[in-house]
Amino acid sequence: MAIHNQANQTYQPSTLPVTRPISVSNIDIERPQTIEENKDYFDYSQRAQWLRAAVLGANDGLVSTASLMMGVGAVKEDVKFMILTGFAGLIAGACSMAIGEFVSVNSQLDIELAQIKRESMERKDEETQSDDEKENLPNPFQAAGASAIAFSLGAMVPLLAAAFIKDHKVRLGMVTGATSVALLLFGGIGAVLGKAPLLKSSLRVLVGGWIAMAITYGLTRLIGTSGL
Repeated sequence: MAIHNQANQTYQPSTLPVTRPISVSNIDIERPQTIEENKDYFDYSQRAQWLRAAVLGANDGLVSTASLMMGVGAVKEDVKFMILTGFAGLIAGACSMAIGEFVSVNSQLDIELAQIKRESMERKDEETQSDDEKENLPNPFQAAGASAIAFSLGAMVPLLAAAFIKDHKVRLGMVTGATSVALLLFGGIGAVLGKAPLLKSSLRVLVGGWIAMAITYGLTRLIGTSGL
């Protein structure tokens, strides 16, 4: 009987949901773009290699030369002596900045090349990866040249401001005013090119320059008036 009843049972179709293949041909799947696919991509680290040296050199040339001239002007009113001292500071400072930047970037380059060599030994695509990474390394000659040129340009600002003024007090005021404007300008240029906050960067450079000039002027005048 059990066999007969099983034979007479009608077939009941399954009520389970039927899975259907889903086509993904029309679905736009978003994925991150690589550097090669994104044409608007710009590596700011490459720009920062020479931008840092240029901005640093310009600020150093401006502040150091202006401070040196202010210090000399605190004890001596001769305009020729003041300009000669500033020009000597320009030459010495530009050479010092170039050599220092070249040595510093070369040391950094040696360390990064050694790191790339160690990492490339563990990868199969050694040559391709190594070449791509070496292109992003800093250039010592570029950094040294940018630093020296920027230092000289910065140092020319106080020299030109003092060259055509005979009155001693007006000359000191012109050096201070021209240096302050140039500090704001250099700070703003560095902020714009480096995509940094404009106001904060400019004020930081300006205040730093004022402090350096004030310390140099005050100490030199103190030593000059004390008779040491």
